[in-house]
Amino acid sequence: MRPVIEVQGVHRIYETEAGYTHALRSVSLTVRRGEFLAIMGPSGSGKSTLMNILGCLDTPTAGTYRLEGLEVSSLDDDDLAEIRATRLGFVFQSFNLLPRATVLRNVMLPLVYSDVPAAEREMRAWKALTSVDLPEEYYEHKSNELSGGQMQRVAIARALVNDPALILADEPTGNLDTATGEMVLQTFARMKRRGKTIVLITHDADVASWADRVVHIRDGRLLTDEQERAYIARAERKGADA
Repeated sequence: MRPVIEVQGVHRIYETEAGYTHALRSVSLTVRRGEFLAIMGPSGSGKSTLMNILGCLDTPTAGTYRLEGLEVSSLDDDDLAEIRATRLGFVFQSFNLLPRATVLRNVMLPLVYSDVPAAEREMRAWKALTSVDLPEEYYEHKSNELSGGQMQRVAIARALVNDPALILADEPTGNLDTATGEMVLQTFARMKRRGKTIVLITHDADVASWADRVVHIRDGRLLTDEQERAYIARAERKGADA
């Protein structure tokens, strides 16, 4: 079966007033359908840049990115926008819900600008909310009336409503307490069991442990487990010498 993600030799270089910043360096990554992958790295490691490329929010300076076999690295803005709307689902740390809109309206939002009839939009939204185990009594509540964990479940349902090929989650438990974060991670685990492909960005090893596979990124490079252990050992030695 064709992988959902195929990244080969991707570099991302930004030009700033201070010069050039090499955010990603020869990154290669394959994610199979139905896999739950965690990408771990500290602040400034390149994980957000990689997420932006996987989410078609940015394009590589060099290298290739195929999403379900489609080469997206050189597509124009309109084509990338269509892919984001139809083939990707996003879950963010800050939820990004419309505070005065109802839960149902927030979940239907990705379908509003498509040709999906209103009745089908509502049906899909109900199905997505049911899949994340949010009780029906909350569907007509405004999102600003919900708890953090409930808002994140709504955000996950919104990501699912288009039945995307790939769910991208950027620090989805970062604004939640431990117990609530675990409830959200259980939701991702259920999605994985239903065959969804998930890529989760985190700096937290406990969060990453929910995934099938964990890759580490440091200084714009993906590291093997051995390289990551060596990196940590060097950092610990430097800390002991300081």
